[in-house]
Amino acid sequence: QVTLVETGGGLVQAGGSLRLSCVASGRTFSTYTVSWFRQAEGAESEFVAGIGRSGIVSNYASSVKGRFTISRDDAKNTVYLLMNSLKPEDTAVYSCAAGPDMKLRRDDYDSWGQGTQVTVSS
Repeated sequence: QVTLVETGGGLVQAGGSLRLSCVASGRTFSTYTVSWFRQAEGAESEFVAGIGRSGIVSNYASSVKGRFTISRDDAKNTVYLLMNSLKPEDTAVYSCAAGPDMKLRRDDYDSWGQGTQVTVSS
């Protein structure tokens, strides 16, 4: 298991951009699949994007495809989520999760962070 810390959230107007970072501990980070999830107030957790080892495989929710980009820098133990063309409906707490396989439920991952708040105003 790894320890994950998310940063980069904040308040942005619709149409703006944010880049989230997920920084992990551990020397085996490169072997992990890392995914981003989000949970809006009163809603269930939603898969946003995931990236496999070496960045060969990536997966996006249809709601963010074409707007969000997930990437990783294993030398920095970091996974990024670049969010462009943000919409008010993107408002949520965004968290990252790490595990050996690509899964669509956060609970299927070995570790996840506390999350960072993203608020998109109209």
